[in-house]
Amino acid sequence: MKRQFERPYIKKLKAGMPSKFGMPVHTDPITHIDDVSVTGLIEDFGSPLFVISESTIRNTYNEAYDAFKSRYPKVQFAWSYKTNYLDAVCKVFHSEGSWAEVVSGFEYDKAIRNGVKGSQIVFNGPDKSDEDLEKATRNNSLIHIDHFDELYSLISVAEKIDKVPKVAIRVNMDTGVYPMWDRFGFNYENGDAWDAINRIMMSDKLELIGLHTHIGTYMLAANAYGIATAKLADLAFRIERKYDISLKYIDLGGGFASKNTLKGAYLPGKDTVPSFDDYAEAITGALINSEINPSRLPMLILETGRALIDDAGYLLGTVLANKRLSDGRRSTVVDTGVNLLFTSFWYDHEFYPAKQTSDHLEETSIYGPLCMNIDILREAIAFPLLKKGDNFVIKRIGAYNMTQWMQFITMRPRVVMIDLNNEVHKIRELETLDTIVLNESVPKHLQK
Repeated sequence: MKRQFERPYIKKLKAGMPSKFGMPVHTDPITHIDDVSVTGLIEDFGSPLFVISESTIRNTYNEAYDAFKSRYPKVQFAWSYKTNYLDAVCKVFHSEGSWAEVVSGFEYDKAIRNGVKGSQIVFNGPDKSDEDLEKATRNNSLIHIDHFDELYSLISVAEKIDKVPKVAIRVNMDTGVYPMWDRFGFNYENGDAWDAINRIMMSDKLELIGLHTHIGTYMLAANAYGIATAKLADLAFRIERKYDISLKYIDLGGGFASKNTLKGAYLPGKDTVPSFDDYAEAITGALINSEINPSRLPMLILETGRALIDDAGYLLGTVLANKRLSDGRRSTVVDTGVNLLFTSFWYDHEFYPAKQTSDHLEETSIYGPLCMNIDILREAIAFPLLKKGDNFVIKRIGAYNMTQWMQFITMRPRVVMIDLNNEVHKIRELETLDTIVLNESVPKHLQK
């Protein structure tokens, strides 16, 4: 077979900084996912295509759970629905014993439909309607109060239905990480958190059973969780001392980083991100060493999302064209845009060819198919030449892309899951023109 001609080209490389080992000299392909052929998947289900590995989900979940369970006696994970709320994905986590963590009425209803008991749903977020609060109260769900207006609304709901809601408050605090996430919950340092606690405790309408914090996202400092845990433990101890009650749980939220690389980072995420053991050591150590009575330690709830699902997700695509930009750089246009890969705005995602290619790498800009200048998947990456029709794989995209994706210019593709026996299951169908216009209507005078 005649080899494709590669024109000699000399140009200063700017596709990232070299490590102490120098620049990479080749890119290994990803030809299979869980022993299933990438090209075969595209042939069967089309391009682009989202692929989720069930075995990776389960392995990652158990790695995280074991890191905490080996250090603390009472641990409960609650799957963060906003991270990826495809039913098949959620049910994998629930089958592993995970509860549900939701931040809207829509996500709450989805969790109920997925068979999660109301008492195993953690309801977070600043936007809970009175109807949401009533539903969650009747179902004995854990309601995390975000602000004083919500607290007063919940008291009114409790009076209306004559049922005592089980509540926690969300606490924000200074953990040494900036910017501080202080737009959610009650502040620890200025006394708002303690004020909210006292108002709840002095009301006979609400039952305070927990405390919650979520200090940020993609947190690279495990010690920040230790600081947050210590401050929640301090509040729990003060509650026990003043009101003679022991809280049932402390919820440390999520925010653990996946192994993706943030834009502008010098080293890849896989070399710098804390391990589950690092996070677990910081959190459980702060709880065990706190003033809380060791015979009445609260359950530890974790709402980890990104770090549990990112590795399990892949996005497969096809090259549409190659061209030279005005400054001589190679650009490659692919059938996957930022409407499907929203996280490309803050990650330098890993791209791999789907078959063996030349060892010759050239700085390449990878663009999506959208008619908008910001449709850039990689500004600069050392990448081999892929010709029109060649397939590629984007790795580690399981978090947020299937909840923040948009039907914009192109339709959203199918999603498949590879099960533990390497069987492929379609878990979301391709959008069509009919599904897109389903909720539209045209005035009568425009119908002709």
